Amino acid sequence: MTVRLATLIGFTAVLMWALLALFTAASGKVPPFQLLALTMGLGGLIGVVSWTWRPGAAGALIQPWPVWLLGVGGLFGYHFFYYTALRNAPPVEAGLIAYLWPLLIVVFSALLPGERLRWFHIAGSLLGLFGTALIVTGGRGFAFNAEYTTGYLAAAVCALTWSTYSVVSRRFAGVPTDAVAGFCLAGAALSAVCHLLFEQTVWPADAGEWLAVAGLGLMPVGAAFYVWDVGVKKGDIQVLGAASYAAPLLSTLILIAFGFGVASWPVVIACLAITGGAVLAAKDMLRRRSDVRAIEHP
Repeated sequence: MTVRLATLIGFTAVLMWALLALFTAASGKVPPFQLLALTMGLGGLIGVVSWTWRPGAAGALIQPWPVWLLGVGGLFGYHFFYYTALRNAPPVEAGLIAYLWPLLIVVFSALLPGERLRWFHIAGSLLGLFGTALIVTGGRGFAFNAEYTTGYLAAAVCALTWSTYSVVSRRFAGVPTDAVAGFCLAGAALSAVCHLLFEQTVWPADAGEWLAVAGLGLMPVGAAFYVWDVGVKKGDIQVLGAASYAAPLLSTLILIAFGFGVASWPVVIACLAITGGAVLAAKDMLRRRSDVRAIEHP
């Protein structure tokens, strides 16, 4: 598998995460941890079912404890701290802090063997962060309040958790992606415990809401974890980090298309900023592709 192909596979996770807000909105009033237990459980079953025609794939679950700590801590930990942040701080501020993870991925990637952090990686990520800020705040700005410190800290830990999981996963590149199924099922179990401790059970009200839950489990909280694993382990992790800022933009555009939002000038500017940032961060990869074409077709 080439680096470019692995990067493209990883980017499909970003496309699926763009559906997260739409499916969540359509899932009704199911509490967050109950919803996470259902969807991560379904996401884990995706891998388990695939083992029926791939003998030996289940052996990927036999991993040392650091791998399990990283996998379960990354998948479940991110969502745990994200929901904790939303419970203890305004969604705008919490969401923006939590979405520092793409920038942190780009920065942390410089610590990986063979990786080199360049100015355009940072510049592209900052452009993406600016565009995301416009999407999250609607161009109205935001203010930090000391009474929400717990929520702010949880959001920061959330961003740190996912960026650390993504970057350190590359150090465990030899761990098969099939192991993600085990991480999902363990995360579903932990989510169920949190649901029983902190929430009241509310089931989807109709077939439409059940379909939304299924959509979440099959894509944003399911298949996305598998393809992201391929991307961060074998692709260009710096390009993936910068390109991840496309998720909130695409999510907003999808919500607008389905009548859950309204188009506005911040969306237009955010589109230009995020797209420009992703192209800038991918400058080296795009240039290598052009050089290859030039050699093949002089």
